[in-house]
Amino acid sequence: ASFLLLCFRSPLVTPLIFGLLLQPPLTQLSMITQPNIVLLMADDLGIGDVGCYGNDTIRTPNIDRLAKEGVKLTQHIAAAPLCTPSRAAFLTGRYPLRSGMDAVNNYRVIFWNAGSGGLPPNETTFAKILQQQGYSTGLIGKWHQGVNCEARNDHCHHPLNHGFDYFYGMPFTLISDCQPTETPEMDRAFRRKLWLSTQMIGLIALTAALGRLTGLIPVRWKTLTCLAGFSLLFFVSWFSSYGFVRYWNCIMMRNHEVTEQPMVTDRTTSLILRESISFIERNKHKPFLLFLSFLHSHTPLLTTEKFLQRSRHGLYGDNVEEMDWMVGQVVDAIDKEGLKDTTLVYFASDHGGWLERQEDKRQLGGWNGIYKGGKAMGGWEGGIRVPGIFRWPGVLPAGTVIDEPTSLMDIYPTVVHLAGGAVPQDRIIDGRDLMPLLRGTVAHSEHEFLFHYCGIHLHAVRWHQKDSGAIWKAHYVTPIFSPPGAGACYDRGFCPCFGEGVTHHDPPLLFDLSRDPSEAKPLSADTEPLFDTVIRKIGRAVEEHRRTLTPVPEQLSVYNVVWKPWLQPCCGTFPFCWCDKEGDS
Repeated sequence: ASFLLLCFRSPLVTPLIFGLLLQPPLTQLSMITQPNIVLLMADDLGIGDVGCYGNDTIRTPNIDRLAKEGVKLTQHIAAAPLCTPSRAAFLTGRYPLRSGMDAVNNYRVIFWNAGSGGLPPNETTFAKILQQQGYSTGLIGKWHQGVNCEARNDHCHHPLNHGFDYFYGMPFTLISDCQPTETPEMDRAFRRKLWLSTQMIGLIALTAALGRLTGLIPVRWKTLTCLAGFSLLFFVSWFSSYGFVRYWNCIMMRNHEVTEQPMVTDRTTSLILRESISFIERNKHKPFLLFLSFLHSHTPLLTTEKFLQRSRHGLYGDNVEEMDWMVGQVVDAIDKEGLKDTTLVYFASDHGGWLERQEDKRQLGGWNGIYKGGKAMGGWEGGIRVPGIFRWPGVLPAGTVIDEPTSLMDIYPTVVHLAGGAVPQDRIIDGRDLMPLLRGTVAHSEHEFLFHYCGIHLHAVRWHQKDSGAIWKAHYVTPIFSPPGAGACYDRGFCPCFGEGVTHHDPPLLFDLSRDPSEAKPLSADTEPLFDTVIRKIGRAVEEHRRTLTPVPEQLSVYNVVWKPWLQPCCGTFPFCWCDKEGDS
């Protein structure tokens, strides 16, 4: 006892005790204790649709609260302007053409659950690394990265083969075909051509038959039989897929099991929210990764009755406000379980809003604020600049706004390092760890150049000149808006990446986004003294970047994209695929 008393009286011990008392709280140390990670991704949400990014008519109080309690990124960039390639880049931390997930043709996303293309099994997602680090990993909602490769149940592209322990949601994406009351959306123009071709072939066969019966056309019955058979075969060949889009694509799965075929859209929102909160509650005693991939705000804008006719922006605004409510419910569940200080929450959209998506006079797509362009446009800011918000109380400074260039690909190394893992060394990772920037320990993003692709075609390049603060952006290719001056490709429905619908620029169009974020006034050698220097610098960066690219199998080739009946997920005996296991339970 006297020895202990002597120790506490020692002049060396007193400062030590005060030092221990002054240690930062546990949340500051949670950087090295595997925080929970909740990733919230909206679908087709424009940066201008969110209150904290300038919208004062659509109410998003829960998303705004995340920004108030955390860090808001104002130059957060998607690696592609469409769902499939953007999400592939998000999951792998790599430009999508490195994994073959960007298009060489006009089929720029996965079109069928029964296609053979998808995120290759040899790609390592952040979920796979976190799974190896002991995390419980779950994906709730949209996948859109493929299902099978060679057989109906090989599940080579499935979430469970890419590091997720649990999956509930759509293996495909929400489309208007999923809602029987809506006008079909999928491949609409191509379907019209198929119908027209079928009618023409049928008319030729009918005319020949009438001519044979009346004696006006000397044609043999054998020829007529072959013509009729060809007409029937042509019709069946395309109608067997396009005639049943709702059954083939609009399905819900739990892990490998199909639970709804077709999905019952009236309850989809409540089921996704229930599954998300249940996952948090089941895994609250160990580190977990939850990727909640919303079906909002993609058409047909599934919105429950509680939120209909509440916003000032019609059905689209109603849908965004419902998604914001869902964000609030998930964040409240985290806080209720006492996980607030040990959970990193991230909110983003996969790309910009869809300007051309309209029915009659209804605008069904999003708004991209002051930024030119939208969904499907690989170069213009409106297609790739998205909301990006992080909340982690006690670790990230609240109310912070960061204007540095960042990418959705940065989530990969960020969460991998937080989990105590290491990024793969056998491949190029294009993302950068954001924690130093988010915590304020560095002033600038690690990205010097970002490359903006439309399919496999390089449309633009961004150069962050850190010493001057300039953000130079050179456009090599831009889409031709239709009608002229409209700001989007309304006559087409989507802006193309190549062909007659684009303009090639030599020299490139050059903008300084730090002075002209709307890309309204292109610079020239006459108006910008550094024009030639900047163009040469970006050109050298493009050459260096292209040397890092290696050929890989094209996951979105025509063969991989087309519907293959032997790959169709089915909850019965194909082709009799229908079930409602959620309703049964």
